[in-house]
Amino acid sequence: MDQDDDDDDLNSAYGVTDREATQQARQQTETLGQRPGALVIREGALKPRMFLYSYDDTTLAEAEFSSYDDLWASFEAQPERKHWIDVRGYGDLALMERIMQDFDLHPLQMEDVLGDYQRAKVDVFGDNRLFLVSRMTDFTAELDIDDDQLSIFTGPNYVLTFQDDYEDCLDSLRNRLRGNFSTTKRKPSLYLAYALTDVVIDHYFPTMAAIGDYIEGLEDRIFSERRERRMLNRILRIKKDIVRFRRLVYPERDKISEILRLPEEVMPEEVKVYFKDAYDHAMQALDLAESYRENITSLTELFLSDQSNRMNEVMKVLTIISAIFIPLSFVAGLYGMNFQREGPPEGPNPLNMPELYHPWGYPGVLALMTLMVVGQLYYFWRKGWLSKQR
Repeated sequence: MDQDDDDDDLNSAYGVTDREATQQARQQTETLGQRPGALVIREGALKPRMFLYSYDDTTLAEAEFSSYDDLWASFEAQPERKHWIDVRGYGDLALMERIMQDFDLHPLQMEDVLGDYQRAKVDVFGDNRLFLVSRMTDFTAELDIDDDQLSIFTGPNYVLTFQDDYEDCLDSLRNRLRGNFSTTKRKPSLYLAYALTDVVIDHYFPTMAAIGDYIEGLEDRIFSERRERRMLNRILRIKKDIVRFRRLVYPERDKISEILRLPEEVMPEEVKVYFKDAYDHAMQALDLAESYRENITSLTELFLSDQSNRMNEVMKVLTIISAIFIPLSFVAGLYGMNFQREGPPEGPNPLNMPELYHPWGYPGVLALMTLMVVGQLYYFWRKGWLSKQR
């Protein structure tokens, strides 16, 4: 990784390229000056793919429709069955407006769907129907929390969902519907809304497990990584991801708590029991996120402590080297003064250095310096200053 890569990592670690903030800013810019409830398709939205899952207690019919008219006809032709209308992609404004009209959705709710960055929430609208928002998460190879919005509308015999991507975490639920003994098929359609929420929450745990594995890897590498800035970038980046994950899960918990307070005519007790279980899962995910946040805080402190220890080791080595050369410099400077040995006619100066003209003066000074170095090293060794303490 070169210097530019390090700078990019540092910017990302401090949230300069935070996807959530970017999406919210883009949404506000695109809808600036628009009337409330005005539908705006964001640039780059995928072409919608429409799926219909029609089921009863024992059977399931599923199909993908290229024409909304065909989907609507199939839906209306089976009023006795329960349905899941799954719309993936928003890139057709006319289609979104038709769906809004046919299913009697409020424009403000449809605006929230197409805005594609709403906190997890629940709204009750006409005929005791529900509008729920959840956020699906994944931990990417680029060490980012990738989240997508799942919008859910409930009806008397159907659940209508919207998402902006073709890929999601709901395949396990689709497979359960395909099973012969699926509980979801025997329950009322409102149970499907719970099952969708529960799958989203359950998928938080693989995301947190991936983050936990990465944190453990950082702990193993923190004492061997020599590029301090790169390691600090990684720690700050994963810390940002954990904070962002907590911001996603907290509204999910509050949403389910609000669902549990809904009256019986809106949320039957037989379905509310399952939402209580989903609430427990959300709390577990939050507890895990809190634990990881404490771990990453401890890891940051450990990293800074290790860097301080390394600096102390460097300073110790430099201090020892300086301590060795100070007396050597004194001896060399003393004999480098070159006082005149010869004096006036009466004879040599008696107080000048006699070693200057001694035949063994030079070897004697070198031996003295060597003894000084050996003596200092022995002293440092006895004090334990030469041992490498990590």
